[in-house]
Amino acid sequence: MNLSSKKLTLPTVEQALPGRQIAMSINNQHFVTGQPIAPPIAEHLQQASFGLGCFWGAERKFWQHSGVVSTAVGYCGGITPNPTYEEVCTGLTGHNEVVLVIFDPAICAYRDLLALFWTVHNPTQGMGQGNDRGTQYRSGIYTHSDQQFLEAQASKIHYQQALTKAGFALITTEIMAAPVFYYAEAYHQQYLAKNPNGYCGLGGLGVAMV
Repeated sequence: MNLSSKKLTLPTVEQALPGRQIAMSINNQHFVTGQPIAPPIAEHLQQASFGLGCFWGAERKFWQHSGVVSTAVGYCGGITPNPTYEEVCTGLTGHNEVVLVIFDPAICAYRDLLALFWTVHNPTQGMGQGNDRGTQYRSGIYTHSDQQFLEAQASKIHYQQALTKAGFALITTEIMAAPVFYYAEAYHQQYLAKNPNGYCGLGGLGVAMV
């Protein structure tokens, strides 16, 4: 199997890179909000996790949303422990680029985050998003409770109806209980706040979540 085909196909345990036991060193302060980006979190707050293409632009969409207290980017849904960005880019870790969202449900309901998720990217593209191709750019919702899982599944059905009516293809988004989240390197965190002219490949389909 050549590298290009591996990048569009999730690796097996035998194919996956070995990784390491040492976790990534992070600065536990959000560059924009000043809040911690890692647990423990306050009891009144909740977590949500989404993969929707390159995590630079995806993270900005969420930290700009009302009721979101903090965000972080990292890797989950794969096999390799504590992967580096370079390893994830090979397609041999199985991980997705993911945004961890810490939010206040009294201000922002989980369904509001789901609506944002569905409408700011193209959830029908399989292993890629826009011009970015590879397993790390797949669409995914990683849930932190049974209630989140049920809401995510229901929202997928609802949005599929809207997409079908508008003539778009089937949603390829994976929905699963949140696996281990490995924090990405410090320079990736809040990247577009530090680099305002940096790359953002996000683009929705123009179909509202109603």
